[in-house]
Amino acid sequence: MDADAHLPVPPRPSVVVVAHGDMDLDTSAPIAESLLAAAHAHSVVVLDTSGVTFADSGFLNLLLQAHALTELRIAAPQHQLQRLLEMTGADTVLHLHPTV
Repeated sequence: MDADAHLPVPPRPSVVVVAHGDMDLDTSAPIAESLLAAAHAHSVVVLDTSGVTFADSGFLNLLLQAHALTELRIAAPQHQLQRLLEMTGADTVLHLHPTV
């Protein structure tokens, strides 16, 4: 093998993405881009939601999209997000964890 040849580096098996602030239609585009890119590149994505202060159905849809692409782990959901997940039944589909 040529000394200058480079073997492709496989993607890391997991990555942490951090979300913070309000997650609604007007504000969630940056996290959507990051989360979906991570979901395409990694077999496990941990989404740190400890800083999410509000989440709407659009954010819930994003979580379900990412879940369909990879093993998505929702870490440290605060009360409002936890309630949204419980009310919609998404807590039975998504993997929720109390900490990162």
